[in-house]
Amino acid sequence: MRTADGTKRRAPGTERPRIAVIGAGIGGLTLAGALTATGTPYVIHEQTRELAEVGAGVQLSPNAIRPLLRLGLGPALEEHAVRIEAMEVRGWNGRPIARTPLGHECERMFSAPYLTIHRAHLHEALLSSTDRDSLNLGRRLRTLEEHPGTGDVRLTFDDGTSSTADVVIGADGIHSTVREVLRRDDPVFSGLGIYRGLVPVDALPPTARERLVRLWLGPGGHFVCYPVASGKLLSYAATVPLDGPPPPESWSREGDPEALRAAFGTWTGLVADIVHAVETTHQWALHDRAPLKAWSTRRITLVGDAAHPMLPFMAQGANQAIEDAMDLAACLTGASHGAIADQLSRYESLRMPRTAEIQRGSRGNAGVLHLPDGPAQRRRDAQMAVHASLRDRAPLYAHETGRSVVPLVGAA
Repeated sequence: MRTADGTKRRAPGTERPRIAVIGAGIGGLTLAGALTATGTPYVIHEQTRELAEVGAGVQLSPNAIRPLLRLGLGPALEEHAVRIEAMEVRGWNGRPIARTPLGHECERMFSAPYLTIHRAHLHEALLSSTDRDSLNLGRRLRTLEEHPGTGDVRLTFDDGTSSTADVVIGADGIHSTVREVLRRDDPVFSGLGIYRGLVPVDALPPTARERLVRLWLGPGGHFVCYPVASGKLLSYAATVPLDGPPPPESWSREGDPEALRAAFGTWTGLVADIVHAVETTHQWALHDRAPLKAWSTRRITLVGDAAHPMLPFMAQGANQAIEDAMDLAACLTGASHGAIADQLSRYESLRMPRTAEIQRGSRGNAGVLHLPDGPAQRRRDAQMAVHASLRDRAPLYAHETGRSVVPLVGAA
């Protein structure tokens, strides 16, 4: 059967779905890049009027690096990221606890390096892989409503405009508007806050230039640092308990460098050097949410922090958002309008067990990392030393995502 203009009418349910992505963070842009590479149309609605990713560093493990390379981000990663040679864990007084070799051995075992990168550089690289004409800025989602009868979702924005889509993906972070359609649950305050920032390596001793992820554990807190920006900057993250009501959760909230120094200035070696070199810092309260029992309907689903916000104590938040995006792109690529519900169910079944386990592990680490010196701390340190082998990271690093449908720019 043909329409009035002579084109062939497709059978009901076989039309290509209209895909709307809410949010242009790491998860949303990875999804957009994968859909672009497979020729799948989409539109992104982003609430900010200007894309300027904030934050400090991010760790990218091989399970995320492999799909990023397939998206063609190799040159950008080569230019801006740092290949990490090892992870080292020490006590607050400098005692060695564990060391995990990475470097060439990581690439041999998992076909990808372990990298650290400034979040802004990662954001720029992902943005370069998307269709910029499909990006709508200044579009803060107010409400969305799924219409089972018509098989579409109506989106209303703060500027008074509205649109419809056949499938809506919430990539809009821990305070997701899309998630509220599925479940009204508030973020859970962990009782911890984190100072984050960047320090030029030129302001630090020569050891700061080593290509290491370093972690120091102490009573009530821990400190992480690693190089970013081609090794020119050191990214640090210092976690401490917060008393009283939590401060507003914001990447841009200014912290007090003197409070940071009071908490960590007496720790050994490079920790003290870093905190005494800090001129400005940011601090926010750490929240997560309990794992969902379902994060999809027939037309709506979630990726990244909107689906599974996790505490940063396994360094997997960004990596899991990338995995989500690649698996979802694989499910949506080539799917007809009538197949969307089944494909969203398939995506959910692929992702939920893995992300729930990592959420719970990240939450559990909050207490383990902050033990006071004593018998429990010594048992923890012994366990960390036993499980420091790179092979022990295989459940995280060896995981494959989206590969069957997305052998994209430059095969892995």
